Amino acid sequence: MQAQRVVTHKKDERAALSILIVDDEQGICDFLERALNSHYSIVDVASNTTQAEVLRTKRFYDLLIVDINMPGQSGIDWVQNFDQNMPSVEVIFMTGFAELDNAVAAVRLGAEDFILKPFRLEQMLGAVARCFDKLRLSRANYVFQQRLSRQDSASAMIGDSAAISAINSLIIRVADTKSSVLIEGETGTGKELVASALHKHSARNGPFVPVNCAAIAPNLIESELFGHIKGAFTSAGQARQGLFSYADGGTLFLDEISEMPLPLQGKLLRVLEDSKIRPLGTDREKSVDVRIVAASNKSLAELVDKQLFRADLYYRLNILPIILPPLRDRPEDIPLLCEHFSHQLADELALPPSRLTAADMVQLQSYHWPGNVRELRNLLERSMLLSCPPGQLLQQQAEKSLGSFPLNWSLGKVQQQHIELVLQACGGNKSQAAKTLGITRKTLDRKRQLTLDSLAQDCH
Repeated sequence: MQAQRVVTHKKDERAALSILIVDDEQGICDFLERALNSHYSIVDVASNTTQAEVLRTKRFYDLLIVDINMPGQSGIDWVQNFDQNMPSVEVIFMTGFAELDNAVAAVRLGAEDFILKPFRLEQMLGAVARCFDKLRLSRANYVFQQRLSRQDSASAMIGDSAAISAINSLIIRVADTKSSVLIEGETGTGKELVASALHKHSARNGPFVPVNCAAIAPNLIESELFGHIKGAFTSAGQARQGLFSYADGGTLFLDEISEMPLPLQGKLLRVLEDSKIRPLGTDREKSVDVRIVAASNKSLAELVDKQLFRADLYYRLNILPIILPPLRDRPEDIPLLCEHFSHQLADELALPPSRLTAADMVQLQSYHWPGNVRELRNLLERSMLLSCPPGQLLQQQAEKSLGSFPLNWSLGKVQQQHIELVLQACGGNKSQAAKTLGITRKTLDRKRQLTLDSLAQDCH
């Protein structure tokens, strides 16, 4: 039996990661050892699984690169026998035989990659880099969730998908900066939760102040933000502090900023640049220390192209962009969200948590969720109040929608009615409706126009 070799190289902190190579081919071991030593801090080598297991008892490895076909125990059998109570580890399997059974077994074990010999160095380095990218995101998400559990778990982005892990990691990295953040995503995706998490994990001592720009009359929003003195306008019977003043030392969350009137956008830009506000009715300026987090369910870049939003303000807000994915693009997060909301609603409603069956989960994960996470929470609340499984409620909703079409309607008319129902569910947002339907915005407009033309002909 060939003696095991342990090669440890200290690199910079950025590459402080450990790898164990397990292969009975000496040439492969030497080749990978030399290549990986220049990138990662610890590279250990073993010629069989017995030697590899000895090394695993002495050190935790971030990544295992394992040959499948070796004398004695195979690489797959070795990995399969790992203690499930031990921390998980990333695995890349290598093999000189392209057998389907081996590939299936590797996937079932959660292997990150399955590489056929002979391979190019770039191929292996790419697979290793992907493993460590996944590992960093997973660890950052764990740290984020642990911090939230010690504070307010309701402010977390719940989920362990790659998209949510990346967002939680980004929140940790940028929370302590003063730079503006722009959050974009469909209605109900959790934009305010992200803004709140950014504030909670910052060092800012002031309050978190949310304001919905779409909910304030255009003629009042300037006063709401900057305040006014007595007599500044007809109904200003007394002086009033603005939301910027209330948020001094903290974070001001400007939700639906796309609805802010163009003239006020210029004043907001000046505040962002000078950190000074001027209440209505006075020439005196007041310094404020406020971090701005803005959000929109519309693409501000598209609004800039249409001259409906100031380009200079957009670029000033878009220093740290965060794009929230719709729920239909991350169905793997739905079980965690259901568990979270069920316990949260149980406390609020004084009812037992929802018990979801496998059939319920299949229906929930296959639904398109035009209202996103907010719609899921509302469905679970309705399910608990009515003591009705959520899957059954979705089924009833679908049957009601299908049953609303008379049998004498043409296929084109049914299609148009479905388009209008989806558009209504999306709050009139055509871009979101087009995504839900799986068509482009241009196709959506064309189909609606064709129907309008047809209705016009029918009237003559």
